[in-house]
Amino acid sequence: MSKYAPREWAPDEKPMLPGSPSTPAHPTPLRFAYLFVGILITITGGLGNALVSVNLVNLQGTLGAYSTETAWLPAAYVMANASMNLLLVKFRQQFGLRLFTEFFLVLYALVTFAHLFVNDLGSAIAVRAAHGMLAAAISPLGLYYVLQAFKKQWRLRGVALALGTAQLALPLAYLFSGDLLQIAEWRGLYMFELGLALVSLGAVLMLKLPPGDRFQAFRPMDFVTFALFAPGMALLCAALSFGRVLWWFEQPWIGVALAGAILLLAAAFCVEHNRANPLLNIRFFTSANIVRLAVSMILVRIVLSEQSVGAVGFLRSVGLDNTQLQTLYGIVLCATVSGIVVSALTVNVNHLMAPQVISLVLMAIGAWIDAHATNQTRPEQMYLSQSLLAFGGTLFLGPLVISLIGTVIANPANLISFSVLFGLTQNLGGLLGSSLVGTFQVLREKYHSSIITEHLSSLDPLVANRIQAGAAAVGQLVADPAARTRQGAASLAASATREANILAYNDVFLVLAAIAAASALWIFLHAVWLQYFAAPKPVPAAPAPGAPPPPEPVTD
Repeated sequence: MSKYAPREWAPDEKPMLPGSPSTPAHPTPLRFAYLFVGILITITGGLGNALVSVNLVNLQGTLGAYSTETAWLPAAYVMANASMNLLLVKFRQQFGLRLFTEFFLVLYALVTFAHLFVNDLGSAIAVRAAHGMLAAAISPLGLYYVLQAFKKQWRLRGVALALGTAQLALPLAYLFSGDLLQIAEWRGLYMFELGLALVSLGAVLMLKLPPGDRFQAFRPMDFVTFALFAPGMALLCAALSFGRVLWWFEQPWIGVALAGAILLLAAAFCVEHNRANPLLNIRFFTSANIVRLAVSMILVRIVLSEQSVGAVGFLRSVGLDNTQLQTLYGIVLCATVSGIVVSALTVNVNHLMAPQVISLVLMAIGAWIDAHATNQTRPEQMYLSQSLLAFGGTLFLGPLVISLIGTVIANPANLISFSVLFGLTQNLGGLLGSSLVGTFQVLREKYHSSIITEHLSSLDPLVANRIQAGAAAVGQLVADPAARTRQGAASLAASATREANILAYNDVFLVLAAIAAASALWIFLHAVWLQYFAAPKPVPAAPAPGAPPPPEPVTD
């Protein structure tokens, strides 16, 4: 029998999607083992990038690079990760899950081991890019293991649980990355990640996934599409990563990268649109329902950048570092776990709108609370707001993705398109959110700085007293009166810049609150429209055999 011939499956064992494992009945202890391995793999796949992202400042000294240069590390990860699902889905379908699992986890461990020998920025960027490609393979693997732990009627809860677990990486990185740096400097991060990778590899070798069907999936034109799509996405990610760092209009290569990305992606879509068996279903991407769901996910990723960019940037602007944020992110971790549990327990395929609206309202409230920050605001004042954002983010993701999965189950040919769409909305959406939030914060800081400094005149008695107070503060260190006056003026200018940054972050938080509230209203009104105004009209029943025909309508 051909290795690609479909197997005979019992109704409860049949793989849910092409390339996914079968789902036989497992004893309860084995279900818990699958759940543990799935959570371990999911955290392993996301924690590596989170550890690097939250410690870029510490890596600058290690690699001897400027902040604009170390920004290539997370950018390279996203550039490589964004387009790999184009090929990975078909790899699972053609070569089987066992080879997929063992091959990519071994590669993941080897690449993590290579981190220990990185000594310069160039090799670090190359290793991060390789890590991004392999992490795209690890993420669905964790989902498959988690789903084995649930019976058929509870499997959607497993989807919500697996998706929420992926959100634990960022708070975990803030919690203990400082301790890892103290143990072995930057190698402590990579040694911990290597340990997780080896434990995950041992776990999947001991507990294998059940087999699934295999298909002759790859076609020669698939690689043509990938050769156009991958560099196009890489150029787009590079432009979004560095637009706010080097500024959009200051570096000509950013505009060239955007133009090249548009050209390559358009070429890839043209190739796919004219194929009989496309890798990407363009009609799937352009359908009204899918566009709406994709926009919803991107908007939520933009709102959630308030955690990774907004709140952290604000707290660092008032002089705090990662070690002083550990308690805050410990509370955020608890809120995230609570969101995962509530999402998994309450998810209902017939009521997917309500949790989305509730989560967006919670995120809007959290961002609105942060919009009242002052120079006295510290992590303690952000416990509630950041918890609301973390809880809402995990509560939102499960129901939205489950509504997307329904379209894939109805037409399994859309699986690759779905995987690419989900990866892009998460990776590219997060990058877009960071870019837009950072750009808006810079623009508002310049605006507030201009307003503040135009009122700072040395002829104003209050300003003169402030300069004298700053000069007196350094009186024991600086003997020259003119130098002391300059130090006092510099201190006042630094205070003005800090206040301008605080006002700019408040503007950012307020805009994100408005986006979350508008998204909640949009989803609610769309659900109301579908329920009451766009419902299909009932079709009249056919007359019974032998019944007289209905009377003709009377006309004047």
